[in-house]
Amino acid sequence: MSSQIVSLVVNGEPREFIARPGTTLLATLRDSLGLTAAKRGCAQGSCGTCTVLVDDRPVTACLVAVETVSGCSVRTLEGVAAGGDLDEVQSAFVDNFATQCGFCTAGMIMVAEALLDRNPDPTKEDVAEAISGNVCRCTGYQPIMIAILDAARRRRGESTEQGQPVEGTVSR
Repeated sequence: MSSQIVSLVVNGEPREFIARPGTTLLATLRDSLGLTAAKRGCAQGSCGTCTVLVDDRPVTACLVAVETVSGCSVRTLEGVAAGGDLDEVQSAFVDNFATQCGFCTAGMIMVAEALLDRNPDPTKEDVAEAISGNVCRCTGYQPIMIAILDAARRRRGESTEQGQPVEGTVSR
């Protein structure tokens, strides 16, 4: 098979490039487009570090052949912050200490963005299910879950306190 022209809308910008068959979306984003927030982790779709949104749905970019998403909209962590200002999810991750080494953070934030876009008032169980495909070896998941629930409250315009306990979790 020969290379083909692939068209995507990446973070709101139309992009067109030539791709070899089977080139992953992750390789294209990182190596061709210079968008490095999505990380190369397991290369098997099990760790979630490469999660991006394709037509607003989270996908593991390491498993997606880029030619199969031609014509789609792709959003990466680089496309989340409008005008350089952190959005509610990013701010909640920082404020609630939901990052440590940071390797999983982009994928976790993208999953959280998709969850909150479709469900602005998730339960703790909804959050746990949403992040179940993402591995974090540092935080123990509790700060991540607190951050996502805090981001949901922020998006709904409810007041929040940093580190506010989430029902069913242990406070610090």
